[in-house]
Amino acid sequence: MTERLFFTHDHLSAELEVLSCTPHENHFAVILQSTLFHPQGGGQPFDTGWLGESHVLRVTQEAGRVVHYVDRPVETGPITAKVDEQRRALHTRLHSAGHLIGNVGETLGWMPIKAHHWPGEGKVTFIRGEAAQAMQAEAIQQQLSEWIAADYPRHMVVDNGTREVGFGDLPAYACGGTHVQTLSELGQVKILALSEKKGALSVRYTLD
Repeated sequence: MTERLFFTHDHLSAELEVLSCTPHENHFAVILQSTLFHPQGGGQPFDTGWLGESHVLRVTQEAGRVVHYVDRPVETGPITAKVDEQRRALHTRLHSAGHLIGNVGETLGWMPIKAHHWPGEGKVTFIRGEAAQAMQAEAIQQQLSEWIAADYPRHMVVDNGTREVGFGDLPAYACGGTHVQTLSELGQVKILALSEKKGALSVRYTLD
């Protein structure tokens, strides 16, 4: 089981331990004892970056291990890892914005059931609760702006491998993704469109 260091901190570089490096198609699959790199999953794309001089091209979750696919082999033992800061920051902001949209929906009686936090494809999908109220883009936008202006801090709790992430007094969600430390880091979140199909309401969004 690979230890996920991003569960407890936001460091983007560290000395890590390479356990194995094996050829895989035209690249090399690297297993680390612990990792800073977020694998693709939970609605968030994978991190990229570097292990020593080797470029981390893709990161996946495979049977409890995080696998780092790199462009050249690395030696087992200690190595300096560095996450691509710009890519991580974008994914972090998108994921955090998705959580806030989920919080808005819940205040109106909707239950978030899935989310996709990819650049250009941001979307949170809800189903109606018993007392669901009408959701409108303008109202969502206004509530998001108020919470971001209040600059609520992030809080995280890890218990038996499960992590919950929330902001201020808003309800937390079980989540393995990366998130901003305070909501002012989000900048402006823009609601693009709402669409309802087969009982599910999708809210599309982006960042300005």
